[in-house]
Amino acid sequence: MFQRIILRQVQAVRPHLSVRSASAPLALRRTSQFQPQSLRPLARLPVVRSYSTENKAEEGKQEEKNGESESQNPEDSVRKELEKKEKEVVDLKDKYVRSVADFLNLQERTKRDMDNARNFAIQRFAVDLLESIDNFDRALLAVPEDKLNSTEAEHKDIKDLVSGLKMTQNILMNTLKKHGLERFDPSELAEDGKAQKFDPNLHEATFMAKAEGKENGDIMYTQSKGFRLNGRVLRAAKVGVVKND
Repeated sequence: MFQRIILRQVQAVRPHLSVRSASAPLALRRTSQFQPQSLRPLARLPVVRSYSTENKAEEGKQEEKNGESESQNPEDSVRKELEKKEKEVVDLKDKYVRSVADFLNLQERTKRDMDNARNFAIQRFAVDLLESIDNFDRALLAVPEDKLNSTEAEHKDIKDLVSGLKMTQNILMNTLKKHGLERFDPSELAEDGKAQKFDPNLHEATFMAKAEGKENGDIMYTQSKGFRLNGRVLRAAKVGVVKND
């Protein structure tokens, strides 16, 4: 009995389902026709690409260079690089040697300048003293020999004055000698007992004359003595030179 009831209900519902399934596609078609154009997919446009001829030429040159570099022998490239480095080493060594030589020359020149500055610092002061030293000699030569050799009491004051002048002169000359200033007398005999020869580096000839018993070039008279400062001639001695010819 229940089976009959269920069959009747199924037979009653089946026509309604067929009608709905047949009408559904038609409705979908109608809705698709009324869709706006903005929602429809757009057709794809063809893409046009532009290429530059310059870029193609550059690419061709670059490919040629790459091909040439690849075709080169790797030993040649290494040899060229080695030669380049060797030239750089030679240049750097030359610059180094020159720099060391310049530095050593600068050191020697600076040391020499410092020594000269120290040795000849009193040169101008010594030149100013030369005239005063010459005045001592003039004062001593102004006293007659007979008064110095006299035993009379009236000449005792003159003898004391002369001895005081000589003592002052010796003290002054010893003090100057400590600082490198020395006096030389060309009229003094040489070590071999002969007269000194004229030396243009040390002497200044004021006159020339004949002298018996002496050779040409011998110094026979000293007008003023010379002075040296640490080996450098500060003032040449003025002398008379023998000339027998």
